[in-house]
Amino acid sequence: MVSTNDFKTGITIEYEGEIYQVLEFLHVKPGKGNTFVRAKIKNLRTGSTVDYRFDAGIKIKLATIEKKPMQYLYADGSKRVFMDTSTYEQIEIEEDVIKNEILYIKESNEVQINFYGSEILGITLPDKVVLEVVDTISGVKGDNTKTNSLKDAVLETSLLVKVPMFIENGDKIIVSTWDGTYVSREK
Repeated sequence: MVSTNDFKTGITIEYEGEIYQVLEFLHVKPGKGNTFVRAKIKNLRTGSTVDYRFDAGIKIKLATIEKKPMQYLYADGSKRVFMDTSTYEQIEIEEDVIKNEILYIKESNEVQINFYGSEILGITLPDKVVLEVVDTISGVKGDNTKTNSLKDAVLETSLLVKVPMFIENGDKIIVSTWDGTYVSREK
């Protein structure tokens, strides 16, 4: 149990049958009335974010989220198969649960699978990934010298990214998994 007075950014709580992560919080002491905690919390099952007001000092159950490193193996219909590299245990995750994250991983990549007991809540990606450009238009010499113009590039996982004009098919680029933007060309 944790008191709302002891909230910290990033803790996970079980509240009203759902699992939430505290994204932001603020202790409010109005001139009149009781103190309370205003918190922005993210539902780890649905991904939705809500603002919630908790009375100060109430106890809420902590939710222990286990993160296991696992290797992405392959797609099997609408499911994605991952393997625990220490026990060789394999699990399947419905593609709908990780539809955004799957655009950043390819076979043999390692990710963190988030578990609440035996329930799979999703995956945590590394901050940046290296992916190959499979389709982009050719840049014309001098295109990138006067302006910072960008063009579309389709990567090997079907992710569409804006890249500088000098990037060509076959180049490996570093992409931020936070916002899906081009970071740099891999050396």
